[in-house]
Amino acid sequence: MQRTKGFLQRHPGVIQSDGSVQANDHGTPQSFVRIPLWVSIVVILGAILTATGAVISKVDPTLLTNGGPMTGAARVYADYLFARNLPLAVLLLLLLASRARRMLAGFMVLIALIQFVDVIDDLARGAFLLVPGLLVFAIVFLVGASRLFGEAVWHVHAWREMESHSPESR
Repeated sequence: MQRTKGFLQRHPGVIQSDGSVQANDHGTPQSFVRIPLWVSIVVILGAILTATGAVISKVDPTLLTNGGPMTGAARVYADYLFARNLPLAVLLLLLLASRARRMLAGFMVLIALIQFVDVIDDLARGAFLLVPGLLVFAIVFLVGASRLFGEAVWHVHAWREMESHSPESR
């Protein structure tokens, strides 16, 4: 506890209600600033859902065709889904494990955008049953990303590199 107090005196921050520290100063090491538990849970669940899509595309790709025959085009789509989803899931978990907050936040925004594109595609095809789940997934990922950035994802300065880490400041 004494170590934490000394660190916070040198690197001021605000302790959040969930126990994480929101840094007021960009010099706070990422290993000290914890990722909120609810964001970690969302990332893990998102990785599991994403990996499940990859596994389904290899184990039983006919689930992607609603029981229809597996055509060459459907096989290409299943292979693409596997190649897209598996790396997304793995990288989500690696970024979470390494506590790379800003990179994880940006990656969460990318996955949310993919879900929004899926929503638009499903609406165009008339697959309305999938839309609510995809929207919830995308919105929760955007809220989590905003929490990691410390501000809304649509603010341009949330995406810029921190001053202390830019090559010009070295």
